Amino acid sequence: MGKSSVKNLTFGSPMKLILGFLLPLLGGLLFQQLYNMVDTLVVGRYLGVNALAGVGSTGSINFLVLGFCIGICNGFVIPVAQKFGEGDEDGLRKYVANGFWLSAVFAVVITVCVCFLCSTILHWMDTPSEIFKEAYNYIFYIFVIFLGIPVTILYNLLSGIIRSLGDSKTPIYFLILSSLLNVLFDILSVRLLNMGVSGPAWATVLSQAISGILCLIVMFRRYPVLRLTCDDLKPRKAYLLRLFSMGVPMGLQYSITAIGTIVVQAAVNGLAANYIAAVTVGNKINQLFACTFDAMGTTMAVYGAQNYGAMKLERLHKGVASCGLLAVIYSLLVLPIMIFFGTQLSMLFIDSAEPLATRLEIAKYAREFLICNGAFYISLAFVNILRFMIQGLSFTKQAIFAGIFEMIARCICGFWLAELWGYTAICFANPAAWILADLFLVPAYFHSVKVLERRRTQRQSEAE
Repeated sequence: MGKSSVKNLTFGSPMKLILGFLLPLLGGLLFQQLYNMVDTLVVGRYLGVNALAGVGSTGSINFLVLGFCIGICNGFVIPVAQKFGEGDEDGLRKYVANGFWLSAVFAVVITVCVCFLCSTILHWMDTPSEIFKEAYNYIFYIFVIFLGIPVTILYNLLSGIIRSLGDSKTPIYFLILSSLLNVLFDILSVRLLNMGVSGPAWATVLSQAISGILCLIVMFRRYPVLRLTCDDLKPRKAYLLRLFSMGVPMGLQYSITAIGTIVVQAAVNGLAANYIAAVTVGNKINQLFACTFDAMGTTMAVYGAQNYGAMKLERLHKGVASCGLLAVIYSLLVLPIMIFFGTQLSMLFIDSAEPLATRLEIAKYAREFLICNGAFYISLAFVNILRFMIQGLSFTKQAIFAGIFEMIARCICGFWLAELWGYTAICFANPAAWILADLFLVPAYFHSVKVLERRRTQRQSEAE
């Protein structure tokens, strides 16, 4: 299987294995966040507060659509990781091939549907008239461009397949290239080509397309186990159904969660443009710090799936404990940064040509948002650790319920508490969602492990 590249997570110290997988993955996510942040920074610094607010007002819609795409890709690669842990190379290749077919169908369907809904959704979200043009331009070029969603699915599926083999390093190289290209394209599109707020959108799609194509080429060259035969490429109903049952619940979990963020964004849109800009800035900085928890979640999905495939269930709790310890340490280190440097970080995204009073007001609101979120990072950590572990164990439908709890909390904050407490309720919407999701995920995780232990005991009895 190209043992210098792949990594079996079913043997050895869980802490050592998790760190070895997590750190390269985190490096890749940091670069990914870099080019996402550059989009916002370029818009805010060169195009003004209204343009920045316009981009921010579309963030939850991006999460709704692109989150579903990322979710289904994460689901499609779970059987691949399980077959790797089981040692079934033939089954692994068939799941990869059928994952390609199913991903292609979803890419076409999602792209077509999104084309007709952009403007309608912005009206539903009560987007203020002064930023509607900027918001519509940005989301139009994100969703209507033919290649946008397919390349997102392409890259996430391919990088997920590579990670399912225990290799978290290879996708980083493509993300680094993509990030650098994105920065270059951002500056060219805004400063030289005068493309306005749509320029960073074009830059993101083009840079990700290059990354996905290179990932496809290298994947088949580097991993002999992934070199598909004509027989592997035949669509198979049983494999397609299993992939569908794994991917769709994970995609829906992202989208259901996004519905809550859309409700919160609609509440923010009812406030002034400075509040919207502050939430935009706060979300971008928050995503940078929180990508560590995304890396932990992805790590636990692969760790759980491989150990499930090998039926080494006794290693699951050890993995959760090891990753949880890392999350607690990281959370305690990050909060002081947000408290003491939140204002300075926020000012980086605001055009220096704006009046000083406006810049200070936006930075103040953004810092409040960061502190409220950072204080509850431990809750976010366990949302990712437990949810992705459960998904790796094939209990993907549990993810939908976790997403529902997050949606409920955000809807309460957006529909009700925002009317009472205004912007403060917006700042606490994410923490409320994380806490409520944890109340479901903790018992769900232990229940899932017990179910698997009973299955293993039953199989052992039948074998005897």
